[in-house]
Amino acid sequence: MRDLIVGAGIAGPTLAYWLSRAGHDVTVVEQAGGLRSGGYLIDFWGAGFDVADKMGIVPELRQRGYVMTEARAINRNGRRIGGFSPDVIVESNDRYVSIARSDLAAAIYESITPTVELVLSDSVQHLDDDGSVVHVTFDSGIQRDFDLVFGADGLHSRIRRLVFGPDSAYETRLGLIVAAFEADHYPNRDELVAMMYADVGFQAVRLSLRSDTTLILFSARHDGDLPAERDAQQRLLQEKLRDGGWEVPDMLDAMIRAKDLYFDSVSQIRMPSWTAGRVALLGDAAACPSFLAGQGSALAMIEAYILATELARQPTHSLAYAEYHRQLPTLLRSKQDAAKGLGLAFAPKNKTELFTRNLAMKVMSLPKVADLIMGRSFHDAITLPGFPD
Repeated sequence: MRDLIVGAGIAGPTLAYWLSRAGHDVTVVEQAGGLRSGGYLIDFWGAGFDVADKMGIVPELRQRGYVMTEARAINRNGRRIGGFSPDVIVESNDRYVSIARSDLAAAIYESITPTVELVLSDSVQHLDDDGSVVHVTFDSGIQRDFDLVFGADGLHSRIRRLVFGPDSAYETRLGLIVAAFEADHYPNRDELVAMMYADVGFQAVRLSLRSDTTLILFSARHDGDLPAERDAQQRLLQEKLRDGGWEVPDMLDAMIRAKDLYFDSVSQIRMPSWTAGRVALLGDAAACPSFLAGQGSALAMIEAYILATELARQPTHSLAYAEYHRQLPTLLRSKQDAAKGLGLAFAPKNKTELFTRNLAMKVMSLPKVADLIMGRSFHDAITLPGFPD
């Protein structure tokens, strides 16, 4: 099998690892000039962690990542009003790590066999699936044929648009924006503690990283169009957070000086089918649960593993795609449904929602209460199949 995977984030390299192991000839194409950096810290556990364990990369993830001791909610004066430790959510700290999304992607890619071809600074311009092969034209003008093509190119997937139609048919915006950046030499640090301050309309989070670096994360209510230029993005964030207390003014100043700024809408992708002919989608391109779900990367690895497993097991790609559709919808829809109700936690709409959010943070330290409040978000209702020898 000659396979093309579009996107070198989380889903694409995970799929490349398993397809290569199954004996496929794999090419990964990435529009960027290198593996992406930046983004935000993710909490990684559950069945996605199990996939990473099967790949043998958990020791590397532990070296690159962090085991947080507390998520601490504070008020505008910096006083603690609630919080919880990860052990009320995950079964064991041995099966959990917080890690930058880019570090997870790098660890996955470094585990791939050298026989996987990586093409950078290019992407797919046109696809022609004639039923027996997919004729691919790249932005560079190169034309190649592949047996299967996989779109793992994220929320704003070009493969999805080329094969399934416009984003508007599948994207649901949840009325929020998210922004993340790293600040060097930020003066305040709380090691291994996620400091979270929310007010009406927004939340600001601070996490201390290694090398005197601090990750700052903003989420805010926004229903309009998104500006494309960084200056306009920064002005929008300044407007949304202008009345913020705690360290918000200092955080906004640090944003101006930051090297990179991640900025996007908080959206979900919901599709009736993730496959068409010889093309399949996975990761955020297929079923983005949104930033609110907190497990997009883990879900992407689960999808990639199951898709590769069935392609290795089934006699045809059509049967493999059918199994892919059979095994995943319940898990993915449950994560998406749960995430839609979590906007209150990331950007309360009004004082009533703010009060409810803060009250929830106070009682989250109780394990049974945490499970009651967010159980569908914390647990993966799926059993991973074994990969064929």
